[in-house]
Amino acid sequence: MGDTVPKSVGTLQKGNYVIVDGAACIVQDTQTSRPGKHGHAKVRLVAVGMIDGKKRELVMPGHDNIDVPIIEKRTAQVLSITNDKANVMDSETFETFDLTVPEELKDSCSEGSNVLYWVILNDKVMKQVKPE
Repeated sequence: MGDTVPKSVGTLQKGNYVIVDGAACIVQDTQTSRPGKHGHAKVRLVAVGMIDGKKRELVMPGHDNIDVPIIEKRTAQVLSITNDKANVMDSETFETFDLTVPEELKDSCSEGSNVLYWVILNDKVMKQVKPE
């Protein structure tokens, strides 16, 4: 499991990253309800999985903590492309592995180009192709 840090749910905003059900997600929406007579404010969080695209919802007290993934941003060079998989080599460690090429990068991703990828938990996600 990758690195995470706890963060108060009440401080999260749209676009933040969180761990829901063990999956790294992007917060789509948060709603905070007013505290009840005896209770605490509740936060309703809607998040979409970064890898699987699944929508996940949870409701929890605003003072509770939720895990936030620590995202490592790295660069790699594309060695070859087969269908929607790019075989890349990390620019620092020289480790080679496959990355899925996202739909929006298919035109710009080519052999020899450098890409920015993120390491989130145990997943690696291609984020952008660096300009030559």
